[in-house]
Amino acid sequence: MAASEEEPEALMEQLDVARRLENLPYTPDHVAGPGGDTDPTLITFPGCICLKTPCLPGTCSCLRREKNYDDNLCLRHIGSEAKCAEPVFECNVLCQCSDHCRNRVVQRGLQFHLQVFKTDRKGWGLRTLDFIPKGRFVCEYAGEVLGFPEVQRRIQLQTIHDSNYIIAVREHVYNGQVMETFVDPTSIGNIGRFLNHSCEPNLLMIPVRINSMVPKLALFAAKDIVPEEELSYDYSGRFLNLLDSEDKERLDNGKLRKPCYCGAESCAAFLPYDSSLYCPLEKPNTSEEGKVEQKRVWPHSGGE
Repeated sequence: MAASEEEPEALMEQLDVARRLENLPYTPDHVAGPGGDTDPTLITFPGCICLKTPCLPGTCSCLRREKNYDDNLCLRHIGSEAKCAEPVFECNVLCQCSDHCRNRVVQRGLQFHLQVFKTDRKGWGLRTLDFIPKGRFVCEYAGEVLGFPEVQRRIQLQTIHDSNYIIAVREHVYNGQVMETFVDPTSIGNIGRFLNHSCEPNLLMIPVRINSMVPKLALFAAKDIVPEEELSYDYSGRFLNLLDSEDKERLDNGKLRKPCYCGAESCAAFLPYDSSLYCPLEKPNTSEEGKVEQKRVWPHSGGE
C-alpha cells in the first residue's frame, strides 16, 4: 500500500495486494464503536495561539514540558534512556499555527511506502519499501473504539481458530487512575491490522492525542529500518524490550496459547496473553501515580 493517495490509479492498483477486493471497510482514523465513552471524531481540545511564533515549550499550550519531535520529525524520547512512554500532544485543527508546524506529525498520515505481503508462517504481514530512520512515525493502529463490555462480548464469541485484533492500551495517570482505550480493527480498520508481533520489534506504539482525549495509537520506528524489512511491534506493550513483573504472563500457565513465529533470539515461544480482557480489571497499582505510560498492549491473544 502506498503512502500517498494522490498517486496515479495504475500505480495504486499495482501496489494494492488485494486489488481493491478486500471486503473490509478501510478507515485511516478511529471510528466510534459500541460502548465507547467518547466519539473519537469530536474535537474537544482548545487550540494554541502560536500565530507569529513557532510552537515551543513554555509558550505553546500543546507543549507543556518539551518538544515532542526533533527537526527531522523524529520522536525525541525513543532511546534506551527512556523508562516509559511519554504522552504526546500534537497541535490540532483549532490551533493558529500553520500546517507546517513541527508539532504536527502523526496527523499528516503515512509518509513511507508500506506493503502488505504473505509471510512464511504468520499469514499476512506488513513491510516497508523505504528506509525509515529511527524515531519517525510509520503508521497508526486504527479501528473501532469500544467500551470494555463490548470487548468482553466480542472476545467471548471468538473461537481458537479466530484471529483477535483487539488492542488494550492502559495509561496510568494521577492518583492511581487508569485511562483505558480499546480498539478493534477486525471489521473496520487500517493498514496497522497487518502488523505481526515480534519479541524483538522494530516499532514502538505511543498514544498520541491531537483533537481529543481519545489517543491515536501511533507506531514509531524503534531503530533504523531498511527497505523490505517486515514491520512489527510487541503485542505485550513492553517499552523498548524492558522486562517487568508482568512478563510472567508471557509463560504458558496451562492455557491454550498460540505459538509465536517471530524468530527472534529472545522469542517467548507463545504470543502474549491478557487475562484481564476476560474478567473485571483489578485495582490499579497506585505506586505508579503521576506516570503516563503505555502499560500493556495485548492484541491478537488468539493468534497472528
